Amino acid sequence: MIAGVAAGHPATAAAGIEILAEGGNAADAAVAACFASCVAETVMTGLLGGGHAIYFDAASGAVRNLDFFCVAPGLGAPRREAELVHIDVPFGEELVHYAVGPASCAVPGVPAGLDALWRAHGRLPWARLVEPALRLARDGVPFPPTHAACLEMMAPVYTLDAGARIYAPGGRLLQAGELLEQPGIATALGAIADGGAVDAYRGSVAEALLELARERGALVTRDDLESYAARWSEPVEVEYLGLRFLTRDGLSGIPATLRRLPRLHGLPEAERVVALVAALDGGSGPETHTTNLVVVDANGDACVLTTSLGLGSGDYLPGLDLQLNSMLGEVDLLTEPLEPGDRMQSMMAPSVVLDADGLALAIGSAGGTRLRTALVTVAAGILDEGLPPQAAVDRARVHPAGDVVNAEPGVGEDGLRALESSGRSVRRWPELHHYFGGTSAIGREGLAADPRRSGAALAASPGG
Repeated sequence: MIAGVAAGHPATAAAGIEILAEGGNAADAAVAACFASCVAETVMTGLLGGGHAIYFDAASGAVRNLDFFCVAPGLGAPRREAELVHIDVPFGEELVHYAVGPASCAVPGVPAGLDALWRAHGRLPWARLVEPALRLARDGVPFPPTHAACLEMMAPVYTLDAGARIYAPGGRLLQAGELLEQPGIATALGAIADGGAVDAYRGSVAEALLELARERGALVTRDDLESYAARWSEPVEVEYLGLRFLTRDGLSGIPATLRRLPRLHGLPEAERVVALVAALDGGSGPETHTTNLVVVDANGDACVLTTSLGLGSGDYLPGLDLQLNSMLGEVDLLTEPLEPGDRMQSMMAPSVVLDADGLALAIGSAGGTRLRTALVTVAAGILDEGLPPQAAVDRARVHPAGDVVNAEPGVGEDGLRALESSGRSVRRWPELHHYFGGTSAIGREGLAADPRRSGAALAASPGG
């Protein structure tokens, strides 16, 4: 298995590689890369978001899931309804409705999740793992083209509050190649480096969040923060092509999709497209912003980690440049009423695939309701059709959403016409687009990062 890092931004991948080169393992590198993503990928994720991870220990063969997703707030406070800000955002050809604002913020889990991962599997000092992200926050980081395209779409939310200073300096939206500057994040990361992840729940970052809650109507309470804990659990295992596919279930839908996915190897292109759409049917909903990273170390340990802010609430902690999550406004996650303290559901599905020789593939994806489509399509391309990981990630995707099948350029027209003949509408997108998810993968034949999210995949140097 190739050691390296595949992630949603070159700076994120570089942070993980730096830690691997210093002797860190997959957990250390994943923690450092995630911290870096919370600086470099703030249109996709952030320190006040939530996530899921999966960890494979090569020596023991053990695999565990880590849930550090967001929790419904309101513990210890009188019950009140969230006063959400409703806004419509153009997304492709559609006008999509979002609910944002301070009251859309659920209890964040990213700091606690990274702490739990490090305590269980890491070996380098905690403060060292924060250093790459601290440098990015102090120096600024180049803004990639796909992030600029996302920002253009999300500008009505991201320029509501203090975000205007970050994302529209001088009154003009940040452009690709320009420097994303968020010096306040350095203050937050410095506190977490010195005091540990607990600072986000009982220290200076926590106090800033509670002050915003008092002044702006967020629902998060001191009891919420002090009671938050990340949770380890057993993964769901699915047999796929004689392999052990270990992942999450719930809203991800990955196990059920794999069970109904037919063999694709050797199928003509038109039949492959129709078979994929049939297996993937059922995904719809608005765009949410998520990122994913994969790390494999020299010992064969692997960590896949996915995080998100939702869309982002549009509100920032004063002086810290940290945007609140908007999970309470994500209608696709609110499948049932939530009580304070309830864990929210998630579509995230970090996954590892094992065979008789050990780790065959580590894979995860971003993309909200397109996450399942991206992950299953790429995994099948690698494991069933024999594609190298980057070729599987690069290949044009189809995503069914109700009666409409969305297709990137490069999907075979014979297959699309067959779908239209069956009564489906086909929306042909003009280019590869972040709508179709962002997948990261490391397999025996190579590493892969998604160009739809300006991703990067870097192999570790021998011994690193």
